[in-house]
Amino acid sequence: MLAEEDFTAPLDRPNETTLQMIWQEKGDTRAVSFLRRPGVSDGTPQKQIAVRPGVQPYLHNHYHDREFFRHDHDRGTLTNPYGQRVMRVSEDFLVAVLGSLEDQAGQNGAREIMYKCGFQWGLHDMKRFLPRMQAEYEAELDRMRVDFLMEQWWWPLTIQGWGTWRFDFRQRDKGLLYIELFESAVAQSVGDIGAVVCYFYAGLFAGTFSTLAKRSLGCVEMQCYSTGDDRCRFVVSDYERVNAAAFWRAEGATSRDIMSKLAEM
Repeated sequence: MLAEEDFTAPLDRPNETTLQMIWQEKGDTRAVSFLRRPGVSDGTPQKQIAVRPGVQPYLHNHYHDREFFRHDHDRGTLTNPYGQRVMRVSEDFLVAVLGSLEDQAGQNGAREIMYKCGFQWGLHDMKRFLPRMQAEYEAELDRMRVDFLMEQWWWPLTIQGWGTWRFDFRQRDKGLLYIELFESAVAQSVGDIGAVVCYFYAGLFAGTFSTLAKRSLGCVEMQCYSTGDDRCRFVVSDYERVNAAAFWRAEGATSRDIMSKLAEM
């Protein structure tokens, strides 16, 4: 369960073969066809991102309302630049979803469902994102900096209202990745209720970084806007450390205390 008092790692974690298959996908030019500038010649895929003077083949700076959201008034649909259907929802919608899950599955069950939904979201989003990156930047993924990949991945989520973030790779040699999330859509919708609520995000980060690391990882929220903090903070690591962090959080440890304990494991 992904409950405050009873956290265990999800059972349906993907194996390494499944994660590596996502990396083997080739560039998908269809996913960036709406970003393609007409009349600009195709570039040959390079080992790394090449500097191209003049007009670029693709419109990279498309993270604002006018470019990102495509309205079809006749059909009543809204799509993003990658051809995916999207919809605008209010904070009341998120509150209703969370409340309905708790009514049907109980608080602990709702948390597990939210985490697993987020995890699958991360996996499927990476499966679309990585081929899109290869096509848009005409370069092989293994030669791209991970911080560049991460910023390119998160910008569409920012423009769609999922908040802003900051990641910290400084302890990756210890197998620890820390994430700070600002303006969480879930936490801001629920408000200060004295409990962490961003299980969607925890699952999303776990699925995403599992794909990037090509091995199954977990994630737990250490502090939350809904507990009165000014930001949400997560740790991504192996399941032993994630379960330990969840236990310490349930025992009342602060995020700084948890980070200190994890560094000593």
